[in-house]
Amino acid sequence: MTDKQPINDSVLASSFPADFIWGSATASYQIEGAAHEDGRGPSIWDTFAATPGKVYMGHNGDVADDHYHRVEEDVELMSRLGLDAYRFSVAWPRILPTGRGTVNTRGLDFYDRLVDALLTKGIKPCATLYHWDLPQPLEDKGGWRNRETAYAFADYAEIVARRLGDRIAGWITLNEPWCSAYLGYGIGMHAPGVQDRQAAMDAGHHLLLAHGLAMPRIRAIVPQTAEVGITLNFTPAYPSDNRPETLRDTALLDAFSNRWFLDPIVRGHYPEGYFASMGLNEPPIQEGDLAIISTPIDFMGINYYSRNLVKGVSEVPLADRVPLVTPVPEASYTDMPWEIYPQGLSDHLLRLYREYGIQKLYVTENGAAFKESWKPGDEHVHDPRRVEYLRQHVQALAVAIEQGAPLKGYFVWSLMDNYEWAEGYTKRFGIVYVDYETLQRIPKDSALWYADFIAAAHQVHQY
Repeated sequence: MTDKQPINDSVLASSFPADFIWGSATASYQIEGAAHEDGRGPSIWDTFAATPGKVYMGHNGDVADDHYHRVEEDVELMSRLGLDAYRFSVAWPRILPTGRGTVNTRGLDFYDRLVDALLTKGIKPCATLYHWDLPQPLEDKGGWRNRETAYAFADYAEIVARRLGDRIAGWITLNEPWCSAYLGYGIGMHAPGVQDRQAAMDAGHHLLLAHGLAMPRIRAIVPQTAEVGITLNFTPAYPSDNRPETLRDTALLDAFSNRWFLDPIVRGHYPEGYFASMGLNEPPIQEGDLAIISTPIDFMGINYYSRNLVKGVSEVPLADRVPLVTPVPEASYTDMPWEIYPQGLSDHLLRLYREYGIQKLYVTENGAAFKESWKPGDEHVHDPRRVEYLRQHVQALAVAIEQGAPLKGYFVWSLMDNYEWAEGYTKRFGIVYVDYETLQRIPKDSALWYADFIAAAHQVHQY
């Protein structure tokens, strides 16, 4: 595969099976707003955003895209784009304002309306139960450092499944627990802002335990045809040369970036020597934990944005060095800035199938932030770099499928511009532009391209 050859969209569209799912994705805190309405409790992101210096210019999710009040408008937008499916996340603080105890029925009512609106338009709802907005009262008791949070999550998962399980066919327990653990508790870049690498290891274990505990609770309620899995973020590591120290560091970085969460879920154990390589202790693993964590999943969700290119350095713990080639010569970058490397997506899909034997895969996030502008009166926003980014990564999907990867669907990140965590509203990932002053939604060229591509992919199989 090369990104230098022109890609024929019609030929590319014909590369996918008839039942392939084309969707888009969002997350609750990033789009919903209504942070203080209808009984919602505070989350760690409300607290983090209100802490001076943590988020760009003090931006917060109080209003965000105001999706909470614009569900019908946004679902109609999805329908016009021809989406097969929509991946959203449920805000734990809307359902259980203190994390446990009394259920806030108004919160469940909101997701009821969303799911019913999607089904009315023929769009498959896919629910993520945790996309980083932990109820603040649970964090006050230790958050993911506290084992009890895993049990609280399982209780919450059952509550949501009982209310929505008759209509949702796809369930994701956690989104990117690596980010929750390391960015949130290791380096403090994300909420709750803890800077303690040992706490990150402990939090990571309890996140995995939460996933394993929730799996049977959900399955006991939803129809047998429903799928239950987890979404991990993957950043494939490639060596820049064949020196022994580079090969060693590539393997270490792979364990940190990918296998830390993948191996316990699929293989029932952490990577050998992983915690020692980080210069840290094992988390508080109790008897039976790894059996719970490795409860079989129906699918693996893959979030892919970029790769790491490694150049080995001296013998010091991995956590104390960054053995990367940055910037990569002649590479293109997004606004984050992340290297654009479509081959990493196909390579990793094939790895998950060939090396780990995973039998069903979904790309649950893939997209790019670029700078764009819009002025009132313009019907569309031009984003040619995103169009090409999506085209190249969809081609990477086709390559993986051709070589045997059991890939069943693709969800663009994101449906619309939104709150980009510590970056505030400065990074635009959406295929739909949001004017944050008026909250008007304006389709970008990438949205029109995606709609046309989905239509072409479906049309191939109508004859």
